[in-house]
Amino acid sequence: MSAILISTFHLSNPFTLVAPELSQIRTDLVRLLGSAHPGLDEIASYYFLRPSKQLRPLLILLFSQATNGLGKDWPLKKWTSEQPCPGGRSEYLDTALSRPNVLNDWNPAMQDKTTFYDPTFSLSLPPTSTELPHPPSSIFSSTDRGITSPASILPTQMRLAQIVEMVHAASLLHDDVIDESPLRRGSASAPQVFGNKFSVLGGNFILGRASAALARLGDPEVTQLIASVIANLVEGEILQMQDVESAEDVLAVPSSQIAQNAWKMYLQKTYMKTASLMAKGARSAVVLGGCADGEIYKELRTRTVVTSELRSSLLTTSLTTEAVEDTLGKPGGADLQLGLATGPALYAWEEHPEMGPLIERKFRELGDVELARDLVRKSAGVERTRALAIAYATQARDVLQPLPESEARAALEALTERVIKRRS
Repeated sequence: MSAILISTFHLSNPFTLVAPELSQIRTDLVRLLGSAHPGLDEIASYYFLRPSKQLRPLLILLFSQATNGLGKDWPLKKWTSEQPCPGGRSEYLDTALSRPNVLNDWNPAMQDKTTFYDPTFSLSLPPTSTELPHPPSSIFSSTDRGITSPASILPTQMRLAQIVEMVHAASLLHDDVIDESPLRRGSASAPQVFGNKFSVLGGNFILGRASAALARLGDPEVTQLIASVIANLVEGEILQMQDVESAEDVLAVPSSQIAQNAWKMYLQKTYMKTASLMAKGARSAVVLGGCADGEIYKELRTRTVVTSELRSSLLTTSLTTEAVEDTLGKPGGADLQLGLATGPALYAWEEHPEMGPLIERKFRELGDVELARDLVRKSAGVERTRALAIAYATQARDVLQPLPESEARAALEALTERVIKRRS
């Protein structure tokens, strides 16, 4: 693969551009997840306290920097970010929309924002809220558009990056229960340490905290996007558990069609379980930055053909990541041992029909995993999967071209190349 040109900027490591922000996100996450129950604190922060790629927050921060200042609603978003209200200054993003004594949601790290449960409820009227100032009319008449200099990230976009990490961590807790995974990133998985029940409850708790934080961003479209991600994660997990149809079940369907259906299911599952959170998270960042429907930075459309929405570059980046990980393989054939057929195995099926029955029974029988790995090695599955990853990376880079040149765009472009060049 030829080197990807990165405009007039060059960034070998995209993470360096927003390293301080990524560090702050990790620090604040533990505070957001505080609970009155110490055991719940421990499990909720279990995956956050470990080293992490932080790819999802990275994408949100880079898209924020690459588009802030371009949207027609940017002046209003910028003005709101400086106001003392939910969706405004960072210290107000923790302010409850309902009174603390109504919520009874105790977080020891934010004692002035929450309260213990009290069996006695007062019917007295709450203090009258202070009326917020109205935005000056001048911000609506502004026509200047351009990336902010220096590049900026709004408080709501920082919080969005944390919310996306929370949703991701909750999905890991639930996945490790479903997959009965003993390890996560080389260490004991949460179910191994805390048990299945606490892992499920911990994941639910994180989703609850993420939902509350999401509401305080004050943007209905962003709420809808992230809520749909949670549904996608569930759909993707069910797709992953679904059996591949066998020739005996559908006698009238040729084996080539069955293999095609398996590929379709694989790509759909990949979108649901991996790409959806990245894609919709990126779109949410652009929405919070003031890009509106019809603006190219939100939609990235041509006049005659819908090429891709901005979020699609994250879909392709995500699918690229998945394809590369499939190519690299997991130690001991972990995916195969879980009954999962990934890219190389599906490509091998096209060359070696005997792979079909193994996939259909999810490699359950003795010797299936070893035979499948041997068939993959004999096929061009690895090379074809890498070619697929390169194609997705190229598409991702092309989708970014309408964005003005900037360090953030260069970092996003570099990320597509970095994913492809992974070796371990």
